Amino acid sequence: MRLALVNTNRMRPPIAPIGLDYVAEVLSAAGHVVALLDLCWEEDPGAAIARFFGGADLGLVGVTLRNTDDCGYTSRQSFLPELAGTVHTIRRCTGALVVLGGVGFSTMPEEALALSGADAGVWGEGEFVLAELANRIERGQEWRDLPSLVWRDSAGWRRNAPGAWPLEGLPPMSRSWVDNPRYFRQGGQAGFETKRGCPGECVYCADLVAKGNWTRVRPPAVVAEELLRLLEQGIDHLHTCDGEFNLPAWHALEVCRELVRRGLGEKLRWYAYCAPAPFSPELARAMRAAGCVGINFGVDNGDEGMLRRLGRGFAPEDILNATRWSREAGLAVMLDLLLGAPGESRDSLVRTVELMRQAKPDRVGVSVGVRVYPGTKLARRVASAERPEGLSGGGDASAPLFFLEPAVAPFAFQLLDGLIGDDPRFLFFDPARPERNYNYNANQRLVEAIQAGYRGAYWDILRRLDSPA
Repeated sequence: MRLALVNTNRMRPPIAPIGLDYVAEVLSAAGHVVALLDLCWEEDPGAAIARFFGGADLGLVGVTLRNTDDCGYTSRQSFLPELAGTVHTIRRCTGALVVLGGVGFSTMPEEALALSGADAGVWGEGEFVLAELANRIERGQEWRDLPSLVWRDSAGWRRNAPGAWPLEGLPPMSRSWVDNPRYFRQGGQAGFETKRGCPGECVYCADLVAKGNWTRVRPPAVVAEELLRLLEQGIDHLHTCDGEFNLPAWHALEVCRELVRRGLGEKLRWYAYCAPAPFSPELARAMRAAGCVGINFGVDNGDEGMLRRLGRGFAPEDILNATRWSREAGLAVMLDLLLGAPGESRDSLVRTVELMRQAKPDRVGVSVGVRVYPGTKLARRVASAERPEGLSGGGDASAPLFFLEPAVAPFAFQLLDGLIGDDPRFLFFDPARPERNYNYNANQRLVEAIQAGYRGAYWDILRRLDSPA
């Protein structure tokens, strides 16, 4: 079958659509003819769609949504209206079945389908489902019973049970379907996966909804081969796309050892998302030897009670240990905070900033206000409350819903600004201090830095801009 894949993400700095790269590889390996339209590079998306689909005989169109919105409490830019416009334009150009997918789509599939008018969607992993969907359409067979499919009949939306495919079944990834070198030149990094799924129980996390809480690991040798393919394209700065690279820790160690065995630790510079526990000096040293130069620990809070309320499986002491061990191994460290969740107080905010100063990371990301995604524990909690105070936004799918604890809402930004002062280590989503903004969407400072030759994780580029030595 001839089919098309469309990338709708137009954020700047640009991030390569790793999911489409993987999906295209699997579809091609299954014998289908794949064409890819990357709207990231198009000044006029509508005209590009018309040119791309003009006269094309297609049986299926896959459209990816990486993000539903920019996750910023103070900015609240939704990407769903743009998705809807893109799907409507595609509809005018082809009669092929239009199927949505991607991590953003998987966080709220029914809402995205209703707004866009697409025929169906795949929530979770798309490679195997989309390949089988193309097979069945080509053979004229029923396809609505496929795992992970979201579709609609006269009774309403149907969401089929998710499939769980071993990642060993993926073909070797050439990383050639997307223009990764161009993304590297203009985006400063490339992504790679070592596993999927996360066993965590964070109350707000959309990854659990989109990717599941069962962990599927990729063979370390396969990961190393993929990184070699990227290195051959001149791409030497990368970032993991795993939820948490060190969950499970044994697999992270095996990946690091394989990269060292291949000599890649001397050629690559990569960054990872990690949990503060389980973490160890051994893992920190192994990551550095394998070429890792920085870790972003999503710690959320520094108050023990708040960490329990958020469903985090670590304590303040783990944050201090992970930061110390990482820095001793020669790794730059970013601690990311997500403040204002249910139960937040003046005391917990003060304790959090104090712990960050005690930890002495290279940078601290401070975000106030929690995005409430459908299907999360936080969404169920606020929906069950008699008076769901603290909510703002929502109303329809294109208006992101946020929660900010009412007990701190009147003074949170002012208090944090006073506690942080002029400490350059803190990056702060504060509408009154735009120079501290670290929202990566439409961040012109980052765009210009990458044009000037900076490469790496965006928080680390901002760090080096502020500390050029």
